[in-house]
Amino acid sequence: KKIILVGNPNVGKSAIFYRLTGQYATVSNYPGTTIEISRASLQIGKVQFEVIDTPGVNSLWAQSEDEKVTLSIIANNPESLVVQVADAKNLTRTLPLTFQLLELKRPFILVLNLYDEAITSGLKINIEELRKILGIPVLTTVAITGDGISHLKNLIAETPHKEKTHHIKIAYPQEITDARNKLKKYELSDGLDLILLGSDVSNIETLTKDKTLKNHLVKIKDRFVRAPSSVIFETYYKHALEVYNLSVILQQKTGSKIFEQFGYLIMKPLPGYLFAFFILYFMYQFVGVFAAGTLVGFFEETLFGKFINPTIAALFEKFGITGFLREFFVGDYGLITMALTYAIAIIFPIVGAFFIFFGVLEDSGYLPRLAAMLDKFFRIIGLNGKAVLPLILGLGCGTMATLTTRILETRRERIIATLLLSLTIPCSAQLGVILGILSAQSLSSFFIWFVTLILVFTFVGYLSSKIMPGSSSQFIIEIPPLRIPLFSNILMKVKQRIVWYLKEAVPLFILGTFILFILDKIGALNKIILFLEPLVKGVLGLPGETAEAFLIGFLRRDYGAAGLFDMARQKLLNERQIVVGLVTITLFVPCLAQFFVMLKERGKKAATMIFIFVIFCAFLVGGLLNVFLTWLKF
Repeated sequence: KKIILVGNPNVGKSAIFYRLTGQYATVSNYPGTTIEISRASLQIGKVQFEVIDTPGVNSLWAQSEDEKVTLSIIANNPESLVVQVADAKNLTRTLPLTFQLLELKRPFILVLNLYDEAITSGLKINIEELRKILGIPVLTTVAITGDGISHLKNLIAETPHKEKTHHIKIAYPQEITDARNKLKKYELSDGLDLILLGSDVSNIETLTKDKTLKNHLVKIKDRFVRAPSSVIFETYYKHALEVYNLSVILQQKTGSKIFEQFGYLIMKPLPGYLFAFFILYFMYQFVGVFAAGTLVGFFEETLFGKFINPTIAALFEKFGITGFLREFFVGDYGLITMALTYAIAIIFPIVGAFFIFFGVLEDSGYLPRLAAMLDKFFRIIGLNGKAVLPLILGLGCGTMATLTTRILETRRERIIATLLLSLTIPCSAQLGVILGILSAQSLSSFFIWFVTLILVFTFVGYLSSKIMPGSSSQFIIEIPPLRIPLFSNILMKVKQRIVWYLKEAVPLFILGTFILFILDKIGALNKIILFLEPLVKGVLGLPGETAEAFLIGFLRRDYGAAGLFDMARQKLLNERQIVVGLVTITLFVPCLAQFFVMLKERGKKAATMIFIFVIFCAFLVGGLLNVFLTWLKF
């Protein structure tokens, strides 16, 4: 028996999924796409269920990759139980999707999540009236605390999974009714005709392979003055308002007025940018100083440096294991001494700290406000406010941030965001080392480094938006109320993301180390370094030894910066060379793990073009900066 979770974005669907299933989740790409689907088992009594968490959608009209996948899952599992997770305080947004699902005549449960926020907003929902109008089970939940989950499990157990019923009748305009009558001869399953009428013709293959139907549908849709999807949605929305007026009672708000006013203020430019700067500074202190300094110092120098690595090396010596095998595990580019030390001792504490910090931002309701505030600026570079989320995430880990570019609606936006992530956003591990170097220099060095990155970010983004065809998608985002995050919910999210990191990212670090080990063994590593030396000396004005830092930076971004740190500490670089070197290595290629994810997400052609452009741009900007600072006698 299958349970399909469906819902709009940001309604707590993943939290409901976790509350139902616990930790036994399998995450995999839906066949033929890069959209990930979570699956897990649920035991209720003696009955075993498979729960499928689908991507957040606003409709079933297959206008994006996420909507295609969700529609495909629903269409291919006709006897499954559909559980729609909805935002209780925004029924008019919820109900149009509810009506689409009802037309499919599937076993159906409506879950009104975030019910505590609805009450705080002054909304009282008459659940019994809503059940009567829709003719389906309806309940309220607060997923972050677990309220209502036991009731949901009881409803799942009680709802017949094979029984198909039609719970509501909607009066469609005559033009829609006429179009549906013309499609009757194709004997489509319930509700599919409405979905086909609303979907883009190019996406019809998701539902049917009948070419005659496709041609007939094109002719039918050509007769409409306005798009059928607009006509159908207006009908749904009008009906949603009627249902809302019958089932919702407006009461006095009980939420804090101070929180509400503060939430409004931080979306305005002046206090908003100051508050954003404060948040970024606090993130740097927590992630860059505490995690990248204190925690990494303990893990790398004490745990791995004094105990794990020496113990394993001693075991190899004790059992007489030498040569290739010893070097493979505990050599300079060893599986344990490099790959696991990097993945667990250096990156894990930093990423873990960022997961905690990001979880607080996520649950507080601040991120949608930041996205709304930056929307105008991001439109200059061909994106919209939603792109702020993966770009901020890139300050923690560029690999994970590249994956989150999926939230952007068009391929054009995803490519621009991936390019900017690869070029101008340093991960927290690298950022910590860079700021450590700059702290020993004058304030002007930090200013030059920071302003150069901002200028490159804006110029490359603007140029990309002009070169790539298309335009920024519409930016519609719901602004939730500000709230104090719950520790248990943050812990749940951090746990899920750490499992992802261990399963998805660590194997890539191991693979990257293996490649570096092979290059070293066949002598290619030294040849690459020798090839880079003239470029580093001639264009950047840096000592030839810095070539190794750039090469190692491809595998480990923080180690590349650490190479410059050692040279600066030994007085091998003057202040101009330090600034030029830091700007170049910040702009230089992303780490190997991020590059592999780029290949997976953007495809070989796009990833390779981004990779080549980033190398060219890094040395071009570094070279121009070197000429400019030399002219200024900096």
